[in-house]
This record gives sequence, C-alpha cells and structure tokens, in this order.
Amino acid sequence: MTSTAAAGIFAASQPLAGSSGPAVIVQGSSKPVIIASGNGHQFKNGGTKTCVETAWEKMMRGDDVLDAVIAGVNIVELDPLEDSVGYGGLPNADGVVQLDSCCMHGPRKKAGGVGASENVKTPSLLAKAVMDKTDHVLLVGKDVSTFARNLGFEIVPDLNTPNSRAKWLDWKQRTDPFYIKIKDPLEREAALRQVTDQMVSEGLINANHRYGTINCNGVNANGDICGVTTTSGMAFKIPGRLGDSPIVGAGLYVDGEIGAAGSTGRGEANLFGLCSFLIVDEMRRGKSPKDAGMEACRRIKANTIDKRLLNSRGEPNFSVNFYIVNKRGEYAGVGLYGTTPFAVCDAKGPRTERQEPLLAGGPGD
Repeated sequence: MTSTAAAGIFAASQPLAGSSGPAVIVQGSSKPVIIASGNGHQFKNGGTKTCVETAWEKMMRGDDVLDAVIAGVNIVELDPLEDSVGYGGLPNADGVVQLDSCCMHGPRKKAGGVGASENVKTPSLLAKAVMDKTDHVLLVGKDVSTFARNLGFEIVPDLNTPNSRAKWLDWKQRTDPFYIKIKDPLEREAALRQVTDQMVSEGLINANHRYGTINCNGVNANGDICGVTTTSGMAFKIPGRLGDSPIVGAGLYVDGEIGAAGSTGRGEANLFGLCSFLIVDEMRRGKSPKDAGMEACRRIKANTIDKRLLNSRGEPNFSVNFYIVNKRGEYAGVGLYGTTPFAVCDAKGPRTERQEPLLAGGPGD
C-alpha cells in the first residue's frame, strides 16, 4: 500500500467531532469504500481483478473517483460471460443489443448518460464523454453511435456474442407465434414475459440477468463521491425501451455533500418514484444509508398495485435493489428481497455482503 493510501485510511478512521446537530464532514473524515451490485465482485473478463478490486486500487492510488469506478464497471461491460451488461448483453426483441448508462461526479456536480446505444461496448465511457464534452446530460438512440464515432470510440457492428444471440433465437422461436395468435398488445406482452420466465426456470437465463445492470459507487478519504450505472436493460425488451439506468435520479444519483445511490432490478418500478434521488434526499434529512434505502423500497411496494406485477402474497413479483454510500463512507445494500448479495471493497479487502431485504422470501413466492 502506498503512503498516500495508508494516510487516507488512517485519516478515515478518526472519529468526527461530537455534536448534537447534523454531522459536518471535514476533509479526511471519510472512510474510503467502493460499493457495487453483486456482479461487481464476480466477473474478471479473463483478468485477475473484479470491478470493486479495480476501482478500489485506482481510487487509493489517487485516481479520480469517477475514473476509478468506471474502470471497474468496464471489466464487467467487456466480459462476454456477463450477459446483462455491455458486450454480449441480452438483446431486445429484434435481436439488437441496446446499452444504457449514466454517471455522476459529486465534486464537479456534473452528470452524463446514454440510452439505447448500439455500437460501443462500454456505454459508461460514452456517458462520461457526454458529461465531459457536451453541454447535455443525456443522448439516446442511433445518434449516440455518431457521437461515439466522432470521438474516436471503437464502433462495433453487432454487440451480440454467440451466447446472447443463441438465447435470443431460442426466445424468438418460442414467441413468434404470439404475434399472429394474440392480437391484444397487453395480452401479448404477458405471454412474452411468461416465455422469459420459463427460460429462467429452465436455467437458460440467470434470474438476475432478466433485468441485469451493474451499479458502482465510491468515496475516497477526502469525501469525493462519484457513481456509475450501466446495463443492457431488460432481456428481450421492446426496441427503444429505456429503464432507470441512464436516468439521473433513478438509476443513479450523487450529491457530493451527502452521498450516492444506484440501482439494479426492474427499472420501471424505480423510474416511477425516482428512488435514487429519494434515497439521497432521505440521507440529507439525516437517515442512515440503510434506512434511506428502506424508505425507497417501501415506496416501490406501495406503488405496485397492478395485479400482473403481484405474486401470490400480493407483493411485488420483481426485485429492485439499491447500493448506497454516504459521505462518511457508511454504506448499505438493500432491496425488496434479500435474494442477491452486493459487493464491497475497503481497507478490509474485497467481499460480498448480504443485502438487507424489505420483504421475506423471494419475488416468485
């Protein structure tokens, strides 16, 4: 460990000055930490380090926190074994991989995002380019590829891998008859979802990859907070569909004075309440990361009243998960259900931890 990193960890271990009022964070009072969804400590793209290990190493050697967390998620975006993020992500209903991402820089108070990007393996880097090189926050659709080409990004004609294309072909063969037999669009959508459910139950699709995504947030010893979320979106989605991942305040929100929150899971449920913004705002009011995240989960549960989205117990039949860190470096992973772990890397090393659930059991119970 470098002397700079050691000094940062020592500074982060010192207690805050006591006060009965709101905590005031001073330089050096933050505990450095990287937090991510569970796939942040799973995939290595043929290398030796996972997302959280890479992000931690870069952050502790002095790299900008956003550069560090993006370097971490790039590993997952580029790994063809992870078919819910980046290259080789499960495609839309037409067999086209469309990628979404957003990033936020707390100290600079800036953000950038891309949606339905079809020709670049690392949409997180495109999101940062929108933040750094334009006056905009979000670019979507086919013009994202033009933007990327003009900046010198590698343009890939097809982001499918043999794995993602084979799964789409299987799904397509099963669902093609529905477009003739089922005229009502809502009934057809329900039938399409049932096919995806069946492929999950058969073990052909990872249950966590139906919605997919990776979120990664970090805070260094100076209290600099940044985050990034990136995904290939809902498996076999309607072409052009955007979930929560590229939307500032939904898939990710960072306030450099308070903290960060990002999400995975059913994006439509998160979009309805802009829950990442809600979580950071709850922390602003004094809640801990865990309690702030639980408030978002309760909102999602209360807003889910459509019968097709409820299980036999009358609770959501999907999952939404949040990864939260405040300026002190206190963190939490919470979700509607506790079925997935989340990833952490700090002075204790990289690991996964159990997610705190709002509801017992699982979404399919």
